[in-house]
Amino acid sequence: MGGDSHAEQYLRLGLQLGRHDDDVVDAYFGPPELKAAVDAADPVDPARLAASADGLLNELGDGWLRDQVSGVHAYAEVLAGAPRPYAEEVEACYLLRPKRTDEAVFAEVHERLEELLPGAGALAERYDAYRKSAFVPRERVEQVAGEVIEAARRGTRELVDLPDGEDVDLEIVHDVPWMGYCEYVGGLRSRISINGDLPLSFIDLVRLIIHETYPGHHVERCRKDELLVRERGLLEETIVLLPTPQSVIAEGIATIAPGILLDRTPEAFAGLAAAAGIDMDFARAVAIESALEDAGWVELNAAHMLYTDGKGEDEVRAYFERWALLDADLSAHAIRFLRGTTSRSYVICYPAGRELCTAYIAGDPARFRWLLSEQVRVGELVAAAGR
Repeated sequence: MGGDSHAEQYLRLGLQLGRHDDDVVDAYFGPPELKAAVDAADPVDPARLAASADGLLNELGDGWLRDQVSGVHAYAEVLAGAPRPYAEEVEACYLLRPKRTDEAVFAEVHERLEELLPGAGALAERYDAYRKSAFVPRERVEQVAGEVIEAARRGTRELVDLPDGEDVDLEIVHDVPWMGYCEYVGGLRSRISINGDLPLSFIDLVRLIIHETYPGHHVERCRKDELLVRERGLLEETIVLLPTPQSVIAEGIATIAPGILLDRTPEAFAGLAAAAGIDMDFARAVAIESALEDAGWVELNAAHMLYTDGKGEDEVRAYFERWALLDADLSAHAIRFLRGTTSRSYVICYPAGRELCTAYIAGDPARFRWLLSEQVRVGELVAAAGR
């Protein structure tokens, strides 16, 4: 790779890997000439990319960048077709062994939900009825989402400094395998996409928006752009690669963000529900969805069923519907996500990131601000959690 710096080699490897899988590069706002050169050249065979990443690993000392390159190396081997058991693939990309969770944990969640969702009928039926009672009409999702974004931004400003000029653009999209997406486009701006095909309750929409924007993904990216790239010149921070350890931190931040903000300013969002003509007990809705967070490991168990145990999709869908209380449409959506080459291993980032970031922060807002601002390694979170 000539006289390129280690950071430039990492950017090039990430961009080259992205030529084989559109989901690899989550964001790039580094040197445009580097990306132009990669795009103009023929794609590099993944096996060669794995060899290049291995060579770079041998040059790097212990640190954040080495963790990232290890993920690139692992995912290049995945694309090259190297045989590797599912658990080893996940651990190689994210530096975390994907554990299975005993269904007793999910049964305890259901016990809490039984108290929050009283009445006759099966728990899944009551949960479905509760969600449908507070659906946001599809024609109003964009408007209500915009109002939620502004409320989340105001609440976040009381928690953390936002760079001058930051902003988000909102769009409704269709035929995508996720519910929401934040694409950081550089210049302190993000494009926020919401899946218009899936019905969303008001609390679903609030939690999704906070996750993707304030103080979730958008805030992390624009703060790190300002503090790490612009002020400290860390070129490696100008690319975001999904199958790497930084995703554990990113999803941890975004997954705990709704709880942090809703604990601080619930009334701001409850007022938006009333203004939208949605009759709901907002505090109870928050409690229900908070309880369900502890069932976040269902998705990783389901991935193990598909990729470790070789179970069929019908059985896995039934598992989602039994333990995560998903309806038929959402369980099919969950299977679609698990079938993605990148997302099949990425699913560890949500529950493990939440668990590790929660333990790391330990209720201290200053530690949350640190996660939003610095290059924190997965190993640091594991050590802090005693995991």
